[in-house]
Amino acid sequence: MRNAIGGVVLLLAGVLAGHSQAQGCGGSYVVQRGDSLTLIAASFYQDAGKWTAIHSANIDQIGEDPNNLRAGMQLRLRCIDGRPTGLEGGTTAPALPLAAAAPLVVTPGNAATRRKINILTGGDFWPFTDRDAPNGGMLTEVVQAAMQSANPTQGFAIHWVDDWAAHQEPLLSNALLDIGFPWLKPECANDPESYGCANLLYSGSMFEVLMLLFVDKSRPMAFQSDADMQGKTLCRPAGYPTFMLDQRGRNWLKNGVITLKTPQSPGDCLRLLVEGEVDGVVLNEFLGRGKIKDMGLGERVGVAEGKPISIEGMHMVVHRSHPDGPAFLAVFERGLADIRANGRYQSIIEAHMSRVWAGF
Repeated sequence: MRNAIGGVVLLLAGVLAGHSQAQGCGGSYVVQRGDSLTLIAASFYQDAGKWTAIHSANIDQIGEDPNNLRAGMQLRLRCIDGRPTGLEGGTTAPALPLAAAAPLVVTPGNAATRRKINILTGGDFWPFTDRDAPNGGMLTEVVQAAMQSANPTQGFAIHWVDDWAAHQEPLLSNALLDIGFPWLKPECANDPESYGCANLLYSGSMFEVLMLLFVDKSRPMAFQSDADMQGKTLCRPAGYPTFMLDQRGRNWLKNGVITLKTPQSPGDCLRLLVEGEVDGVVLNEFLGRGKIKDMGLGERVGVAEGKPISIEGMHMVVHRSHPDGPAFLAVFERGLADIRANGRYQSIIEAHMSRVWAGF
């Protein structure tokens, strides 16, 4: 994952430098009869594969099915590599090239830190959290801004532990740190006894990410309905949550609809795909696209036609045993609501997403 970051982090300086600044970049588009996300992406980005960028920016309107477009729907098109231009609501880029954003600098803690709200995250989860990414990644910057806006009396501190397996147990379960991000939330109505449902409390979603099916272009397959998965072999790296394969009643794993392979890493999954050992790889769209670019597989691997496997929110969590956990979550929620209302949240998301998509 880290290698995919290298070219992306430094792109900000040149993303907009070579494009005319006479017109705003991005903006609003009104869906016309006969439109699809792929047609809109091909028209405005000259790349039909960027349909997922439009989908993820408009999940609140479109929902999980990208085919759920209606004439008259107003979509937000993000500014990606200087496109599109000429739309209402576009933003004017600075006349001068932007400097590359600096990596995060972590300030060491001390004994006084214990009195603060101590927030746990980890690295190498690009573009959401990574110490080598601008401002520690998109969601690190969101959390920082939200907590600054909430301004808790005891203060707060963000701590980095790259061993993600230690976050929920023992760090959060023993209140060694107070709250942590970013975590996916299982469908608890379907599986209330799972660890995440039985032991954790969740904030509202900070960001929704598409979980996509990546396939070998020489063996194309579509995902339009659960029936398309019958008898397929899918890949998901070891340790990555798999609840999306069983939620909403699909029960692909529980009922043996699919066979799941779980090698060590996302790259291992992609290697199995091109070797013909699996039919598809389930990854979030940024990790998947970043790994494909990093491994030089852009001509070989792409997104399956149809729809995402799921759309998952990224959440702040606290262990249910923490006596102050609900109060700490409420502080974060208050700050998140503040920065959504004043536009700071959107500016953070758009800046990171423009940089990330330009890197693909």
